[in-house]
Amino acid sequence: MTAVDPQQLRTFVTVTRLGSFSDAARELGYTQSAVSQQIAALEADLGAALLVRRPVGPTEAGRRLLEHAAPLLVRLEAARADVARLAGAASARLVLGATPLAVGAALGHALGEVRRAYPRVEPVVRVLAQDVLPAQVATGEVDLALIDGLAAPSDPLPLPDVGPLRTVAVDERPVAVALPVGHPLAGRGGLALADLSAARWLDAPDLTPPVARLRAAAGVDGFRPATRYQGTDLHGLLALVAAGHGLTLLPEPVLSGVSGVGCAPIAAPRLVHRTELVHGSLPDGPAALLARLLEQGRGGSA
Repeated sequence: MTAVDPQQLRTFVTVTRLGSFSDAARELGYTQSAVSQQIAALEADLGAALLVRRPVGPTEAGRRLLEHAAPLLVRLEAARADVARLAGAASARLVLGATPLAVGAALGHALGEVRRAYPRVEPVVRVLAQDVLPAQVATGEVDLALIDGLAAPSDPLPLPDVGPLRTVAVDERPVAVALPVGHPLAGRGGLALADLSAARWLDAPDLTPPVARLRAAAGVDGFRPATRYQGTDLHGLLALVAAGHGLTLLPEPVLSGVSGVGCAPIAAPRLVHRTELVHGSLPDGPAALLARLLEQGRGGSA
């Protein structure tokens, strides 16, 4: 068996994602015949049928290949981007990726200093979910990222390995459970997360730790979502908390003064809401300056 052709692998992933040879051909800029030939060549090389043709979908072997394909393609793009950064000249671009809760006053102050140093630069801030940002940094879609999440005080965030990236903690906040005002636990201190496993929870993976992460942190089953919240609007999430649709875990400072929402700090296990700066090699320019300012200031979400 020869080495897998990355282009064939990319075509296979695209066909599977779109569920169509013709749609994949349009997206990739090929003819449908070329897409079919690439899939056939990949199947011949691997000695297994990867796709069912009608309707289009992965076979068992195809599903297994998909598990390998996504990280392989990310690492290939990451290698290309990393070499390009090292070989490139100073960059005037500044594209920052950030999870919703990582955007705050400290970032605003740092961006102000960058704009004073580079007055012609127009910074771009892309607010995205945590699970996509490391790959976007590695492949150069964003220059650097601020990513927040739940962690033990001495542990880094559990980010996927997508390439040789630098991660630096720039902020840590205490964690509290958000609940409606009038809830029996509102205002109490020192709660054990495990004691809340049977409560109604909001599952908002783009904003808060997913319920699977809560189970792992508490070491118990439970934490069944009563309502799933898809989006990055914190105000909308807190409105659901206030209306009694479920609890959620958030950094304690964001809950201060929110109408209809109370909070109770989590004492066990010891957890913090950490924000980390993530970036690869950065040539001289506004992105490198922003990274230095954030690392020195240690206040990514202040």
